[in-house]
Amino acid sequence: MNQPDRTTSRIEVIFSAEVIAARIDALAKDIAGAGLERPLVVSVLTGSFVFSADLLRALHRTGLEPEVDFLSLSSYRHDTTSTGSVRILRDLDLEVAGRDILLVDDILDTGRTLAFARDLIAARGARRVVTCVLLNKRMRRAVDIEADYIAFECPPAFVLGYGMDLAHRYRELPFVGHLAPMEPKS
Repeated sequence: MNQPDRTTSRIEVIFSAEVIAARIDALAKDIAGAGLERPLVVSVLTGSFVFSADLLRALHRTGLEPEVDFLSLSSYRHDTTSTGSVRILRDLDLEVAGRDILLVDDILDTGRTLAFARDLIAARGARRVVTCVLLNKRMRRAVDIEADYIAFECPPAFVLGYGMDLAHRYRELPFVGHLAPMEPKS
């Protein structure tokens, strides 16, 4: 894979930690008003783990007491573009049949991963599957799916930080950003 070099690129902030925190609080209030019964938050790993953790705490502040489980899926492997097929790397531990599920993912891009997860959980008998994404990247949609809750519309850039990576790097950043070329020194 051809990766940008940190010596010729700089990280440019798209959504700051403060902006993300405020938006997550607003999302949690909206989700709490949706009337989910015995909610189970299913976090699609790995990119959504930071978003899911912050959203869970925000849901708790609204009075919800969701259970949580994790589903690890992959459609990217070590590249910056989707392979077109989704694989289960780690399946759920908890039963979803008859439950209201809040499916949380980091980015809705091609739609393949979110559609796969939603359909898998629905086929296992979930009463209701509600989807929530940190970023919505409409321009690359390959599957007809829209998230029920969206934190931000994503610009046409490869994003990283706040749990999202580039070849396993940058997940620790407290903001969403992208690598931008450094301006040449004069």
